Amino acid sequence: MIDLHTHSTFSDGSLTPEQLAEQAARIRLTAIALTDHDSTTGVPRFLAACEKQKVRGISGVEISADVKHGTMHILGYFIDPAHAGLEETLHRIRDGREIRNREILRKLNALGLALTWDEVASLAGEDVVGRPHFAQALQARGYVTKREAAFDLYLAKGKPGYADRFRLLPADGVKAIRHAGGIAVLSHPFTLDLDRNALQKCVAELKEKGLQGVEVFYPEHTAEMTQQYVKLARDLNLLATGLFIVLGGD
Repeated sequence: MIDLHTHSTFSDGSLTPEQLAEQAARIRLTAIALTDHDSTTGVPRFLAACEKQKVRGISGVEISADVKHGTMHILGYFIDPAHAGLEETLHRIRDGREIRNREILRKLNALGLALTWDEVASLAGEDVVGRPHFAQALQARGYVTKREAAFDLYLAKGKPGYADRFRLLPADGVKAIRHAGGIAVLSHPFTLDLDRNALQKCVAELKEKGLQGVEVFYPEHTAEMTQQYVKLARDLNLLATGLFIVLGGD
């Protein structure tokens, strides 16, 4: 079995890079990729641990990109984790998110909404802090009765608590991965929230920019989604990646 989409404690995972390698060996994976969100910090430790555990470790990353509908993540495999261009891109994404969050907090405080960074971050847990967590904090404090109201009153674009951030275009995410020696793959396509024709067009356009694959096999994909993405990858002559069970062999 091969797992090409895992996260460690360097993003939103619950295991350290070393623990991921140990678990991979325990369940007899033949290969595993570490694809932390917008970070390659754990990759060197992960690769060293995989070598120790005699598991094929693959250096990876999952980059957040800005789209009009839904969310887009782009997986990068076999990247050079120390590549200067890639690291600069990842730093801009992380710094932009941090700057934006602090600005949202400042604006909310200026409106008389007494939130603290610690309480917002605690609601995120292992996840990356975002506007939904500010909405939760506002609801927990009793400033709004529903999280939707927090967006309507404060957090939606144009509202007094909104702050913009650095946004990476999908083509730039693909470019950063390719320049770092990696293979660029569209992650879990369903999160784009596009119908079949729109998704086909989107992926075809990204292929022209250097996209090389589609994540077909993913735990949250239904059987129908998997069939659709298999066909999508085949029609566009792209790699089909994900969680694979390898039958046969020694």
